[in-house]
Amino acid sequence: MKVVIQRVKSASVTVDNCLVSSIGRGLLVLAGVGKEDTEKDVESLVSKVLKAKLWADDAGGTWKKNVQDIEGEVLCVSQFTLYGQIKKGNRPDFRDAADAETARRLYDLFYRRMGELYNPERIKNGVFQAMMDVELKNDGPVGVDYRSEDAAVTIEINTQLPKSEKKFGDKKDKSAEDKGDENRKTIEFQFPASLLE
Repeated sequence: MKVVIQRVKSASVTVDNCLVSSIGRGLLVLAGVGKEDTEKDVESLVSKVLKAKLWADDAGGTWKKNVQDIEGEVLCVSQFTLYGQIKKGNRPDFRDAADAETARRLYDLFYRRMGELYNPERIKNGVFQAMMDVELKNDGPVGVDYRSEDAAVTIEINTQLPKSEKKFGDKKDKSAEDKGDENRKTIEFQFPASLLE
């Protein structure tokens, strides 16, 4: 499962010119479900979103408080296009996105668990598979130094990172030296005698 979270001053969802949901200070969460995703991915992602430290504390320490700490709101929006890829040609390929039935089931669980683990009155929703207009006001200007908490914050969280993107220091990702001699390869080069003189 994959989400893009944006720290916002406000955000809203409109369908057919009718306001469906709106929030004040908090997070806009665009959530996509992949075809390999399970309920375990949902649980992991809900926890990460709610615990992400994106605000300063009262003493001015940066990246110290999460959305629950500031009593903020969360607007969840289903977004299968997060799984779009453009590898060949110019048209996006969505083959990694879950089918509609699976996506709805896991997205609904994601939304429900957000409310159960935080406060259901502070969790808002879009409309699954609808043509939604999403508006937001970023909490911070775009282009500010990343070390500054005054910057607009947009972060992707993905529960299904490819194996090549394992974090540094992962015990399962040992170097060849740690794996033993059986994994080492020897390459021999033969140079013309004239180069060795």
